[in-house]
Amino acid sequence: MKFLLALCSILLIATASHAGDLSVSVRDAAGRPVKDAVVTVHPASGVPRGPIRFSWPLRMTQQDIQFDPYVLVVPVGGTVSFPNLDRVRHQVYSFSRGNRFEIELFGRDQTRTHTFASVGIAALGCNIHDQMLAYIRVVDTPWAAKTGTNGDVTLSAVPAGGATLRVWHPRLAGRGNEGSRAITVTSSAGRQTFTGDFSARASVR
Repeated sequence: MKFLLALCSILLIATASHAGDLSVSVRDAAGRPVKDAVVTVHPASGVPRGPIRFSWPLRMTQQDIQFDPYVLVVPVGGTVSFPNLDRVRHQVYSFSRGNRFEIELFGRDQTRTHTFASVGIAALGCNIHDQMLAYIRVVDTPWAAKTGTNGDVTLSAVPAGGATLRVWHPRLAGRGNEGSRAITVTSSAGRQTFTGDFSARASVR
């Protein structure tokens, strides 16, 4: 038993020593920071088995006739709550392939939920208020987050070695509003800069 515990400790230490923090800076063609870009990393060694959990709440609020947040990152299999804080009713829907759903009319201080079973995008709209628009990015890796107002994001403890870095944003020009590249993650802190054309028109389709 003591040998097994010692072996587990050695393996944990070895794993930690071969992981590093990866900072990613997302910029548009003019060099300006891009907010709400979803950055994911898929190590060549694969992702851990089991459910993925993030530190932020899986919640898409309706308030002031808007969705909040504009972009939400959700693990595949995650259940998102949709609280209505407005005085009017909303009817939330998505026509996105693989993540099509509809929540019938519900009113103030009511909450509905939906579980996202497919990796991809759910572009959200409201059947009552056309100006409402938001996006849920469903991912299958624990190394995922979105950029802040400075266009930067840091993913912690990414396994060292080859990996695929992907950046998604509703206005990123290109197939699926996504760009990708092969990278090498080192055991020390690393940094990547992604520059793209963010002039595409966001859509609820």
